[in-house]
Amino acid sequence: MRPGELDAGHIERWRELRALSGAPANPFMEPEFTRAVGRVRPGARVAVVEGGGAAVVGFFPHERGPLGQGRAIGFGVSDCQGPVLGPLDPELGLTAAELLRACSLTSWEFDNLEAGQTLFAPDATEEFDSPVIDIGRGYPAYERALRAGSPKFFRTTTAKERRLARQAGEVRFVFDERDPAALRTLMEWKSAQYRRTGRRDRFAKQWISALVRRLAADHTPGRTPGCSGVLSVLYVADRPVAAHFGLRSRTVLSCWFPAYDTDFAKYSPGLILHLRMAEAAAGAGIGLLDLGRGAAEYKDALKTGSLRVREGASVRPGPRAALYRLGREPSRRAHSFVRNRPKLAGYAQSALNQVGRLRDR
Repeated sequence: MRPGELDAGHIERWRELRALSGAPANPFMEPEFTRAVGRVRPGARVAVVEGGGAAVVGFFPHERGPLGQGRAIGFGVSDCQGPVLGPLDPELGLTAAELLRACSLTSWEFDNLEAGQTLFAPDATEEFDSPVIDIGRGYPAYERALRAGSPKFFRTTTAKERRLARQAGEVRFVFDERDPAALRTLMEWKSAQYRRTGRRDRFAKQWISALVRRLAADHTPGRTPGCSGVLSVLYVADRPVAAHFGLRSRTVLSCWFPAYDTDFAKYSPGLILHLRMAEAAAGAGIGLLDLGRGAAEYKDALKTGSLRVREGASVRPGPRAALYRLGREPSRRAHSFVRNRPKLAGYAQSALNQVGRLRDR
C-alpha cells in the first residue's frame, strides 16, 4: 500500500514491533518518516507482512523505481533503514528474495541498514561506523567524559564560545526554533557548503527540500511521537550563526543537516551548537544523539561510541539483476576503493574542493 493508506491500527502495530526489536528508537525507522516521504515521493510503498491468522508481523517501507528497482525509503537522506519485523514464525520461511518478489521488486538497495537487521544483512557489501553521543546518564556525565577524554577540545571550544560572546554579542541558543526564516537560512548555508566542497547540493532536489519543510512543520513531539523535526539555532546578538535540523523520537535525536555562517568560522560555532544541543536534548529526555555515518573530525571529538550500519543491495536472480549490477556495481566499487585508501581519499577531497572553488567563481 501507499504510506498514506496506513491506518491507526497499522501505526500502532508498527510501534509495537519497533519496541519489541530492542533497537534504539531511531526516527528514520518510525511510520511518520515513511508517511512524510510518501507525500513527496510517488514511488513510496509499504508492504504489510501477515503471519498466521492474518496477524501483522512486519512492515517493509521502500521506494519502487523503473523496472522494479527498489530502494530504502528516503534513500539518499535516510540514515537508518530496513524492514520492521517482529519475531517471525519459522514456518513462514520469509526470505529477502520472497519479500522482494511479493513487492514486485527486482532489487532493493540500502546504504544505512540498521544494526541488528538480519533479513538483508547477508547482502551487505560494506559496514560503517555511525558515531553517537550517549547522554543517557545526563549531560553533566557526558561533559565529565568529554573533559577526561578530549580535554583540549573541550577547553578550546568553550573558550571560543566565551570569546564569541565578548567580541560579537550575547550568545543565545534555542533547541526547538519555530521561525521558518531560520530554516531557510540553514538550507542556504548547507547548499553553499555543498557547493564549496564540490558535492551535490541535496536541497537542489525538490523532493528533499519539500520533505525537510514538511517534517519541520510537523515537529510537535506530542503530535508525532515517533518522528518530529527539531530545528536548533545558535544566535549571537539575535543573528543566527549556526543551526541544525534533525529528527527526534522520545529518546533519540538523529543529527541530519548542520551548518554555520562562515563569517564566524574562527569561533567554531558548529561545535558550540552541538554541545548546546547535547545539553538541551538530555534535558528533554533524549538519551542518544546519532551523528550519522561518515568520517568527520567533529564527530570523532564529540562521540562516545558508534553504531554500525551497512551498505549493499539485495538482487533477485534474473536478467534484470544483470542490468542492475551493470548500472550500479562499478560506481559502488569505485567509491569503496577510494574510501578505503586514506591517501587516495585525501586526493579525492582536494579535487572536490577545487571543483567547489571553480563553481564559486
